[in-house]
Amino acid sequence: MKKILAAALVLSMVTAPMVSVHAEEAEALEPITLTVFRGDPGDQPAEDNKIYKKIEEEFGVTFEFEFLAGDLDETLGVKIAGEDYPDLFDGGNSADLLIQNGALINLLDYVSPEKTPRLWAHIEPQKARLIEKDEDGNDVLYIIPNYGLADGEQIVNQVNGPAFFIQKQVLEWGGYPQIHTLNEYFDLLDRFIEANPTDENGTPYTGFDILCEDWRHFCLINPVQHLMGRPNDGEVLVDVSTNDFKTETFIDKPYAKPYYKKLNEQFHKGLISKDTFVMNYDQYIAQLSSGTVLGMFDQTWDFNNATFALQDANMYKNTYVALGLVYDPEYVDGKEIEEHYVNGSLPNVRRGFGISVNCECPERIVNMWEEMMSDEWQMLFNWGVEGEDYYIEDGRLMMSEEQYANTLDNTWKLSNKAEAFTQSSPKKQGYIMDGDLAGNCWEPANQPEIVFGQMNEYDKAFLEAYGYQKFADFVNPPIELAPYGEAWQIDYSPVDVEHQDFLDIQDKYLPELIMCEPDEFDAKWDEFVEEITPSATVFGEFMQEQVLAEAAKVLNNE
Repeated sequence: MKKILAAALVLSMVTAPMVSVHAEEAEALEPITLTVFRGDPGDQPAEDNKIYKKIEEEFGVTFEFEFLAGDLDETLGVKIAGEDYPDLFDGGNSADLLIQNGALINLLDYVSPEKTPRLWAHIEPQKARLIEKDEDGNDVLYIIPNYGLADGEQIVNQVNGPAFFIQKQVLEWGGYPQIHTLNEYFDLLDRFIEANPTDENGTPYTGFDILCEDWRHFCLINPVQHLMGRPNDGEVLVDVSTNDFKTETFIDKPYAKPYYKKLNEQFHKGLISKDTFVMNYDQYIAQLSSGTVLGMFDQTWDFNNATFALQDANMYKNTYVALGLVYDPEYVDGKEIEEHYVNGSLPNVRRGFGISVNCECPERIVNMWEEMMSDEWQMLFNWGVEGEDYYIEDGRLMMSEEQYANTLDNTWKLSNKAEAFTQSSPKKQGYIMDGDLAGNCWEPANQPEIVFGQMNEYDKAFLEAYGYQKFADFVNPPIELAPYGEAWQIDYSPVDVEHQDFLDIQDKYLPELIMCEPDEFDAKWDEFVEEITPSATVFGEFMQEQVLAEAAKVLNNE
């Protein structure tokens, strides 16, 4: 796939200094431009972005941003082959490729309780999960997680991860039903589309989209584990009822077959478009943004741009609700499955910025992060400028209707937020624990006054019809996090060949299974299982060993 990489932009910035670095120290810092790669698509910040201006004035740093355009692994492969490494390197879901190929420095050379007390306090509670051993037995930390290191109890106002999604208008049309099983979900979609084949503009609705491109093929592969009652463990199902943590690949097991047979049935009803198996991510987001896709399996963060586009167009009825579906008992020998989509709080291991071996100023970057973990900088990154972007009333962080609307406006954010940098950097999350603002939330989207006070009228009425207070009420509360964390974070590199074969076979067969004639399905399923079993066996056995090892490491508090 051809790469069309986003043009780099050097941001020139001038403004009054903020906090943390003494004036004489700031003057002594030589101005530098850091090259930055983000392993996902994005937009260049505006040249007059006020937050980047403050960063430049305080730290003498400007940025050249490059965003992913095309296939992630292919893009990283080209960079690795040419050792074309930016200073700050976010490899997205393929960050292990950077680590395996020696592209990132060991941050523990710069991060310690003495040198960087804020950063150390940030990672210390989860250091058993974050600090690993290299092949020589040395402690290593290549990436400080960009998300998941939160203070205080877990905040769950909405489902931010995986779920089956459905447009709110479908539930409204259906009389606000409770939808808990796979059959209930597709039955409602079938009935809605039969009664409403097109939108008000005459554009046909698509009942269910399936994104299959590149690493986002989790939309095609992962649903089975959730239908079986487990949160996201990637490509394996783990039994957490005993400390044996029985681990197996699920895609080749008999309990996976009913899901793809259901999709086959829906495909032949016309609910699923043939285009869904060849569309790229941008086309997928465009379809969702049009308001004509009624449902899909995905993760909330993956289609945020579509949600923002629908909100900007006041198409609230076309935005989505996350449902925690499970198998109907008929598919699992009469067993009643309990839904667990939301996991306990977990750091986003190996996700975020690493510093590349080509960077000439790693200590300066780490020291900048250290200063940016101060309350003052975190308030600036999260809430903005007091009096301009938010206000404080009786110790509570508040936003007017206009201020909150700005935070949902992509164009406004390009001039007033530093998301291209902060999304991949270390950050505070959860509750503000100390000081005059203790008890408020670091993220405006989690602040109760924002969640409920600034909610649009359609969503307020929608939740009221269900008797709910928040959209997370559509699923069960978080399940206790297993000692091994989430298995998708395990490094698969020792079985790279078998794992890639395992994925390639799924990418080939699963669309074919969904599209084949119904009377061919059983034979094709058997063919699929036979072909994938060798690689699934190797991968499954490897994951069993690693799940036990990760669990032991945490249980023994290594």
